[in-house]
Amino acid sequence: MAEVAATGAGGEAMAAVAAGEGSSGPETLLKLLAGLTRPVVLPAPGRGLVGGLEETAQEAGLPVRAEPSPPFPTLGIGMDSCVIPLRHGGLSLVQTTDFFYPLVEDPYMMGRIACANVLSDLYAMGITECDNMLMLLSVSQSMPEEEREKITPLMIKGFRDAAEEGGTAVTGGQTVVNPWIIIGGVATVVCQPNEFILPDSAVVGDVLVLTKPLGTQVAVNAHQWLDNPERWNKIKMVVSREEVELGYQEAMFNMATLNRIAAGLMHTFNAHAATDITGFGILGHSQNLAKQQRNEVSFVIHNLPIIAKMAAISKASGRFGLLQGTSAETSGGLLICLPREQAARFCSEIKSSKYGEGHQAWIVGIVEKGNRTARIIDKPRVIEVLPRGATATPLVPENSSASSEPSL
Repeated sequence: MAEVAATGAGGEAMAAVAAGEGSSGPETLLKLLAGLTRPVVLPAPGRGLVGGLEETAQEAGLPVRAEPSPPFPTLGIGMDSCVIPLRHGGLSLVQTTDFFYPLVEDPYMMGRIACANVLSDLYAMGITECDNMLMLLSVSQSMPEEEREKITPLMIKGFRDAAEEGGTAVTGGQTVVNPWIIIGGVATVVCQPNEFILPDSAVVGDVLVLTKPLGTQVAVNAHQWLDNPERWNKIKMVVSREEVELGYQEAMFNMATLNRIAAGLMHTFNAHAATDITGFGILGHSQNLAKQQRNEVSFVIHNLPIIAKMAAISKASGRFGLLQGTSAETSGGLLICLPREQAARFCSEIKSSKYGEGHQAWIVGIVEKGNRTARIIDKPRVIEVLPRGATATPLVPENSSASSEPSL
C-alpha cells in the first residue's frame, strides 16, 4: 500500500489549505462560490398556479391562491448539503458530494471512510435515510497493475459496505485513470420538511455538543512519521510508537463510523442546528455555522475532546493548530446546537449499548448573544480520549482532563 501512503502524505499540504492555513480558507472559498447559490423564486401575487392559469382554474371550480405561498426551505452553497424544493408539492431534494485522496494505508477502511464522509453531510441536517449514492473513483496510473487490481476492489467494497450500513446503495458513478488515487461520492435523498433540520435556529442558552474526538489529521500524519526520522525526532519525546499506533487505529475507526445515530437523536432531543467537522477544523466549521443563524448569536467553545497524545504531538511538531481549532478533520463528528436541558441526555443516550460500539459525545461549548461569530477560549480544556485497546492512562497535559463528562 506504498502508493496510498505516499498519496496520503501529499494530502497533508492540501489539508493545511483546507484548514485555512494556506491562501484559500473558508472565507475565500465561500466568496468564490457565492454566485452559484440558487435564488428562491416565488410566484408573483395572483400567479399561484404554474403558467398563470387562474382563469382556467376558476372555470373548473378549483381554488386559486390570492397570495404567493410561503417559500420552501432552501439551502445552497456554504453549508453541508444543498436543499432544493422540487416541483412536486412538499418535497425537497437534498444532495451533497465530496472526495479526497487516501489518508490511511488500509484500502478497505479508506473506502468506508470516504463513504462515511459523504453521508455525514446529510446526517448533519438530521437526515437519516439516503435514497441513492454514486461513487467517484480515480485509479492511479502510476501504480503497478498487480497492486492496483488488489487495492481498487477493496476500496470499492469498503465504500459499498458503509453505504449498506447506512441503509442505502451505490447504483453508479464515475471511474477514471489519473496520476492520483481519489475516492468519494454523491449522496441524494428526496424528503419532506420534517425529515431534515435546517442549520439556522440556534438560540441563546443552547449548548454545543460534539460526537467524535478531534485529532484525526495529527494521528494520520504521526503514523506516517514513524518512518520519517526527521519528523519523528520532533515528537518522540512526547509520545511512544505504541501510542502513535493506538491513536492511528482510533482515528481510523472514528473516521469510518457513520454519524447516522447522532442524526436520528437530533430529532429526539430537538436540535436547533448542526454541522459536521471536516476540512476547516472545529473553529472554521463553527464560524461557518454561526453565520447561518437567524438569531444574533455566537458560539463559544470551552472544551476540546482530542484523541490521546494528539495535542502533545501537535504542540511538539509546531504544526496543525489542533488546540487553535484549525486542524483539518476527515469524517469528523457532528457539532450540534441543543437546548441546554437536552444536551446531557443526548450525550448519555448516544453511548447506549443498543446503538453498538463507538458512539460518543461531549459538551464542548455554549451559544451566547453575539454577532454570528465563533471562537475558542484562550485556554480550552483538553479532554484526552483514550484509544480502544489503551491499557494505561496517558500522561495528561496541563489544563487537560481524561474525563468524558466535561462541565462548562
